[in-house]
Amino acid sequence: MVESDDPLLTLVLQSLDDDQAQDLVTIDLEGKSSIADFMVIASGRSTRQVAAMAQKLGERLKKAGFGNPRVEGLPAADWVLVDAGGVIVHLFRPEVRSFYNLERMWGFDGPSGAA
Repeated sequence: MVESDDPLLTLVLQSLDDDQAQDLVTIDLEGKSSIADFMVIASGRSTRQVAAMAQKLGERLKKAGFGNPRVEGLPAADWVLVDAGGVIVHLFRPEVRSFYNLERMWGFDGPSGAA
């Protein structure tokens, strides 16, 4: 797991780690985009796991005082986006993740690019 000085990013990474997310990638967007400070991309083994990770992450963020994040992509849960303000989280089923390949679009080679 990545250590971070950003409490929001730390909570996101810990939540995903607790829920057994796979192939976590953290992309630092500072200076590259105004949408957020960080983008986190992770995979779940099934639509059920992807949906559960997104819902639990939303609950944990709210409980920790980070507001009510916007969640898009439920109930299909092939690709769920959680907008937590400073951190944007993309949760995918592995096949969908490889199809869209967001890591490459942001200058990473794949799940092993950074974590």
